[in-house]
Amino acid sequence: MAIKEEKQYKFGLVGKDISYSFSRGYFSDKFKNMGLSNYSYVNFDLKSINKFPEITENSNSISGLNVTIPYKEVVIPFLQSLDADAEKIGAVNTIKITENGLKGYNTDTYGFKHTILPFLKEHHTKALILGTGGASKAIAYVFKELGIEYTFVSRSSGEKKITYKELTKNTFKEYSVIVNCTPLGTHPNIKEKPALPYSFINEKHLLFDLIYNPEKTAFLLAGEAQGAAICNGQKMLELQAEKAWEIWNS
Repeated sequence: MAIKEEKQYKFGLVGKDISYSFSRGYFSDKFKNMGLSNYSYVNFDLKSINKFPEITENSNSISGLNVTIPYKEVVIPFLQSLDADAEKIGAVNTIKITENGLKGYNTDTYGFKHTILPFLKEHHTKALILGTGGASKAIAYVFKELGIEYTFVSRSSGEKKITYKELTKNTFKEYSVIVNCTPLGTHPNIKEKPALPYSFINEKHLLFDLIYNPEKTAFLLAGEAQGAAICNGQKMLELQAEKAWEIWNS
């Protein structure tokens, strides 16, 4: 009698230059600890988002996907539908394979909200969001939910957006939460950090870095040296990964 082969479940991360990937290590360990020997997680390192359809042409071989920098926004046209929150945010980091095609979700919001909440104090009423990519949109969405005013900091100015050169002492008196959504400081370039006037930061500030490797980035170290509260992206990534797992299995 022929032995029936166990069905294989493959998940993966879509991004660019993602050999450092948190997700692959996290889910590989998760599957091992759960005894799911027929589950695997791989990196889809794409030089261009136009290669994305090659991954999903045979969606029977893929059970779920995560999306990271720089494709959280540009992946949307390749999807058949969006969750309501992902549509409002305009960025996707989780894709579910459904009967009606690929559906995009955003679990960054869940991860960020539940990580930053314990750190927020009454005077944390305004936030600077460093960067304007897909991750920063999720952060802005959470701040809007929490009633925290925010301004993006970028290399160019615009609506709700100022440049790094426009940051003054008064800016830091007004904005007491600073979130780094840029890749500056990620291993191995651990000496890099956003170009802020760190001398204006004090014990009333909270610095949050979406980066988790290293544990304390140059951005966080500079804030800590000024007495600020700090938090990295480790717990946020764990929470968004678990929320993605929940979505894939719902």
